[in-house]
Amino acid sequence: MGLLFAYNGDEALTDERMFTLLFEHLNARDLEKMADLLDPEARFYFPKTKPLLGRDQILRFFNILLRQYPRLAFQIERVIKGGNIAAVHWKNAGTSRRNTPYSNEGVILLEVWDRKIIFMSDFFKDTEKF
Repeated sequence: MGLLFAYNGDEALTDERMFTLLFEHLNARDLEKMADLLDPEARFYFPKTKPLLGRDQILRFFNILLRQYPRLAFQIERVIKGGNIAAVHWKNAGTSRRNTPYSNEGVILLEVWDRKIIFMSDFFKDTEKF
């Protein structure tokens, strides 16, 4: 039950649409478009890492992650939203640089302020790889 939809630029950019675009840009490996969704002062909390403070640090992290996993695709299972905050349940699958299969499942908490994502915190089931 994937919730990823194509954005044609004509529809209103709602908070919900921003959440799905985040994953669409990640799946497309388009960090430049992903950057457009992030506030310059955004914070990202990822298991077993120091907090990533600011859009530049977050994008560097995702660049490294995508190099480690040349094939990695996310699918949104459900979004639970309240106001400008959402919990997005996702699943992913792919392969590492060493061609080892990888899959995981988790939830990311997202907060939007002034049409930009300002807070992200990831929780996932298998932290053994990180």
